[in-house]
Amino acid sequence: MDTPTTRGRLAVVTGASTGIGRAFAHLLSEEGYDLVLAADEPEVHQVGADLEAAGRSVTAVQVDLAERTGVERLHEAVIDHPSPVAVGILNAGIGVHGRFDQASLDEQLRLVDLNVRSTLHLAVLLARDMVARQEGRLLLVSSIAGKGPGPGHAAYAASKAFVHSFAEAARHELSDTGVSVTSLLPGPTDTEFFRRAGMEHTRVAQGPMDSAEVVARDGYEAMLAGRDHVVAGSRRNAIQSAGSSVVPDPIAARVAARQTQEVSDA
Repeated sequence: MDTPTTRGRLAVVTGASTGIGRAFAHLLSEEGYDLVLAADEPEVHQVGADLEAAGRSVTAVQVDLAERTGVERLHEAVIDHPSPVAVGILNAGIGVHGRFDQASLDEQLRLVDLNVRSTLHLAVLLARDMVARQEGRLLLVSSIAGKGPGPGHAAYAASKAFVHSFAEAARHELSDTGVSVTSLLPGPTDTEFFRRAGMEHTRVAQGPMDSAEVVARDGYEAMLAGRDHVVAGSRRNAIQSAGSSVVPDPIAARVAARQTQEVSDA
């Protein structure tokens, strides 16, 4: 429901057509925020229509954030909105499975453009708006995969390492501006990610998963609390994240490689 702290406030969510982004859109709607939702799929319009039917003010933007012009078009929709941007959920991202020299180079370069470049680009634009008002909250969706090397999806793991490191540094740089930055590190989550990344037959994709709704709630609460980061979902994710920080990289790489191996469905 609307509260004095959310009424007339704007939240921006990328990757909002499915999965964690869609869960964030619904959660923020329930919390009373106006919304600008972005995704490169037409389904983002249906998400927007559903939330509008529930009484929210929603702008759905179908846009490719892997392109610079896509980020700029999204930001234009944000600044054209009558409500000030209060929350930015930078969630859009993709994965690519396979040995890096054998996987599609174009797909890996697109991954870098979306997961890394667009995150930096949009974070800068939103942060400038927030700093000018001396208030705002950014949440950048990283992954526990970014806490160590990720054989089998090397570019993805590296991109999420960038997001986490950038979020922690940006948080420090903005510490006296009234703007907070939180890094969200989910573990395996029940979304379309593994299918789209070509990883549906890997060990990690066939193991236990958290729901997108649980991940979004954990991220939202950590963001409101002003935390620097949160490992979302089950305790196993926290254990894996902590272990990645102390285990030597060559050992961590061997462990991670087993998770991205393809296994039989039988």
